[in-house]
Amino acid sequence: MRVILLGPPGVGKGTQAQFLMDELKAIQLSTGDLLRAEVRAATELGTKAKEFMDAGKLVPDDVILGMIGRKMQDLGDKAVIFDGFPRTVPQAEGLDKLMESLNMKVDKAIELTVDDEVVVKRLSSRRSCPQCGAVFNLLFAPPKQDDVCDKCGHVGLIQRDDDKEDTIRNRLKVYHDQTAPLSNYYNTQGKLVQVEGDGTIEEVRDRVLAVVK
Repeated sequence: MRVILLGPPGVGKGTQAQFLMDELKAIQLSTGDLLRAEVRAATELGTKAKEFMDAGKLVPDDVILGMIGRKMQDLGDKAVIFDGFPRTVPQAEGLDKLMESLNMKVDKAIELTVDDEVVVKRLSSRRSCPQCGAVFNLLFAPPKQDDVCDKCGHVGLIQRDDDKEDTIRNRLKVYHDQTAPLSNYYNTQGKLVQVEGDGTIEEVRDRVLAVVK
């Protein structure tokens, strides 16, 4: 089975991907990891990608798809969870063409849905340790001692700029403008399943696993 996880930032895609990997014995295919590996190996695609990255530009879809294609050939029939790709409808169309050329297909697109205000509350509650990088959440994973890092004992946790409300709302706007249309794309293919993303980690896990079972 090959699954795409959709949903806004802060909805818990990374956490649920881990549960799916365990259930399906799947490989998590991260485009970020692929890029770094290709650049380190100085492959033709990696060298091309590095030129764009060094210039501060987005790596073109055809380069990313080339990396995905090579990885999918290596994985063969293994189950795959796509992480961070596709983000736009043109990328999804490119992925479909690639998969067809490999005699493969995307089986399901699971969209975790949650109200924007829940996302804002979740992400703006995150605090980080400036010394060791440990991350806490004041709502459901707070430090044992207020404002003190459990890991290294540093006093004075911080709120990173990308966890501030204005930044979160801007990220949500970008998501709704660019990525949310993927819902309709996969819905017209009969592959979209929407799962309520609000609730405990375990509750959402059970809903997601029920879909793949």
